[in-house]
Amino acid sequence: FTPIASNWQAMDETISITFWVTGFVFVAINLFMAYAVFRYRQRKGARASYEPENKKLELWLTGVTTLGISAMLAPGLFVWAKFVDVPKDAAVFEAVGKQWYWGFRFPGKDGKLGTVDSRYVSDKNPFGMNPDDPNGRDDVLVASPELHLPVGKPVKALLRSIDVLHDFAVPQFRAKMDLVPGLVTYIWFTPTRTGKFDLLCNELCGVGHFVMRGKVVVEEEREFQAWLSSYPTFAQTSAQAPGDAAAGKPLYAVCAACHGLQAQGNPALHAPKLSGQGDWYLKRQLKYFKNGARGTHDKDVFGKMMAPMAATLGDEAAIDNVVAYIKTLPDNPAPPTVKKDTTDGQRIYVTCGACHGADGRGMQATNAPRLAGMSDWYLVTQLKNFKQG
Repeated sequence: FTPIASNWQAMDETISITFWVTGFVFVAINLFMAYAVFRYRQRKGARASYEPENKKLELWLTGVTTLGISAMLAPGLFVWAKFVDVPKDAAVFEAVGKQWYWGFRFPGKDGKLGTVDSRYVSDKNPFGMNPDDPNGRDDVLVASPELHLPVGKPVKALLRSIDVLHDFAVPQFRAKMDLVPGLVTYIWFTPTRTGKFDLLCNELCGVGHFVMRGKVVVEEEREFQAWLSSYPTFAQTSAQAPGDAAAGKPLYAVCAACHGLQAQGNPALHAPKLSGQGDWYLKRQLKYFKNGARGTHDKDVFGKMMAPMAATLGDEAAIDNVVAYIKTLPDNPAPPTVKKDTTDGQRIYVTCGACHGADGRGMQATNAPRLAGMSDWYLVTQLKNFKQG
């Protein structure tokens, strides 16, 4: 088994019991078959006896089968009883799945999560928060695929899907559960050791299913609280003013050193074109660089160079301002540097178009940035990085 990192050791034990029971039955049946083939092999002059029923054998087989199935089912029923019985002191958070990314919501100081509804979902309100519910004003919204949890404390995860079936699964936690549109499902577990663990969607949810990944970071309570405090509440995101391009111009001076005065990009410095890219995508990437979701991998040399640049943007307002300024810059297509067979590329792009759009203009609804007119060398680099993991 993958080394466990939660309280669900009983699940491993149940699987072990099933393995030994089915293994014993497999060996016993094959030994019996070998014995029967040898014992009742063809002999000259021998006549087969006709015996359509054997009550003794039937009772014996029924009894052994019942014992074997009970031995496999009974432990699972005990585990299930614990699985649905959430501890009263479990902390609650919500995991939201949408093609093809994760988001998380934590209750604020009142300890209550606000109500949500799909009719409220929009670009400005991706979690579908009810603006009229006072309990949701202090909810902390984590628009990032990286989830942090405190070690040694039980947590209950409320699971909600915005669109299609998804599944919340962390192999080291063992517990997993589907996200069903229109319903709120749940699981609970207690992280038992610190570390970083992969969060996967274990339900085929469309062409981008394979990219619906995240991270769960289990850490000490103090570190968890520091991480949680770095994200805004619903009230803060609702009250946030639009970016000020004039205020963003001096902030962009740091960016211009690599990306160019017109945000046209610079291949020599491995700085892609920014002008014309979706503002939602630019904001998200800057936040990822600031919170460590990007720019921390040992092999991401250029990402590590970008991370301290993003750190110069002190808060959400600074990010909004610099992105607002970038949006004022001319959107001139980046000069092509890759010369290959466009006919074959058009055929391959059909898969990409499902998310990025047939014209490559990008779609926020599918979390897919613009590709058309952007730096082709950067696209090649990123595709290679995705292929290599």
